[in-house]
Amino acid sequence: MTNSRFSYALLAPVAVVSLSACGINSVPAAQETVNAKWADVQSQYQRRADLVPNLVAVVKGYAKQEQDTLTNVTEARARATSVQVSANDLQDPQKMAAFQSAQNELGQSLGRLLVSVEAYPDLKSNENFLALQSQLEGTENRIAVARRDYNEAVRDYNTRIRTFPEMIGAKLVHGAKPMTPFEATTAGADEAPKVDFGG
Repeated sequence: MTNSRFSYALLAPVAVVSLSACGINSVPAAQETVNAKWADVQSQYQRRADLVPNLVAVVKGYAKQEQDTLTNVTEARARATSVQVSANDLQDPQKMAAFQSAQNELGQSLGRLLVSVEAYPDLKSNENFLALQSQLEGTENRIAVARRDYNEAVRDYNTRIRTFPEMIGAKLVHGAKPMTPFEATTAGADEAPKVDFGG
């Protein structure tokens, strides 16, 4: 009886160490990191979407003949904000592709709008426009950083669930599936719209 208690006492720490090395805790922690980084990506895209109506309003006052471009930006914003991807969808490549495509379309529309602004010197010197330009540039940079951080968290998570010994707990305990990284779906979509006003 004493020997069996002694054996159990020795096995308990070994079991705890074995379980901790098998991804019991590290896999959910990595998944939470991915979810948090995705929330950062969404936050930055929302910030960009929030800037669009103000940008459109300022440009509209100066560029009456750019109505088609302004309409395209407004419609692209509506599509981009209508495609939502929750943390539960990060393992669905089709939902991620739809989100990425909508965001890329908005980015391209903004790029076309900002290029059309070149024809309006008064607009390029407008304080409100300059402030929005600066905020948009900063937001595009934040989007790039948020996507990079998200992809790094996805890489870490996907590596954990595929490598020994963490893959044991990932598959058996958590039923873990790979997360989908953010990828450019159109040529040049990985670059922020060019915002150069030749100031």
